[in-house]
Formats: sequence, structure tokens, C-alpha cells
Amino acid sequence: MSTRSLTFVKDDTNRVLLNMYRQCDGYPSGIGTELYEFLKDIKMVDGISVTKDNGKVANGAGCLAAQIVTHFKDGPGGVYLHHPSSKDCGQEYEYHITADISGITIKVVEASWTGHRAKTLYQGDLEGFGAFCKKDN
Repeated sequence: MSTRSLTFVKDDTNRVLLNMYRQCDGYPSGIGTELYEFLKDIKMVDGISVTKDNGKVANGAGCLAAQIVTHFKDGPGGVYLHHPSSKDCGQEYEYHITADISGITIKVVEASWTGHRAKTLYQGDLEGFGAFCKKDN
């Protein structure tokens, strides 16, 4: 059986912009590590210049959400987008990414559908998230 996960991207008002379902490798050492590797060098900005090299930036939470989909979706199957209010997809883990000009924070939740109460496994900044995901290996 696959380890399913949901990845939410939220803005600074806690509004869900993305609900991405992944059918397998949803555990922290799987998609968690992949998320960390993708996010670790991204700088959150408010406006971008078209005249200079912007490097690895995201112009707000909506831009970051679009980049995450582009990164993880490489063909049919495996990764799907769900309505932002959809909360039950049989997931075992949830990744709640909040992004704004001050940076990116992540909360990892062990989902409640497995027969017990939802439990927060990690909540904090990207550096701590990377260490948390490595610990899961």
C-alpha cells in the first residue's frame, strides 16, 4: 500500500492556495525530503525585477504554489490537485507550508484517518524541517 500525503500551501492569512495529493512516498523521508531540497534555497519576495537575474525566488505564496506543482508533476498519475477545502484523501501525512515575505514555515501532521487523532510531528522553519526529515530516515 502507498503512503499518501497532502501538501498545502497557504498565504500569510492562512488561506489555502494549493492542496496537492501525492499517491506514494508521502512520509517525511520521501516527499518531506524532496520538499526540503526544493524549498531550501527559495527566497520569498514581494515583486520581481525583469531586468536582473532573480535566482531562485518566489513572488508570494501563489508563485511558490505554482512552482511546487511544476516541480512535482512530471506526467500522468502520482500527483493530483484537490479542492483547497478537501481534507480527506486517505493521506497518512500532511505538509502545511505557509509562505510570505518573511519566509517559509512548515508543519507536518500525521493524519487522523489512520484511526487515531491527528498529531503534529514538526512545526517550524525550513532548516529544522530538513533535520526532521533526515531524522525520519
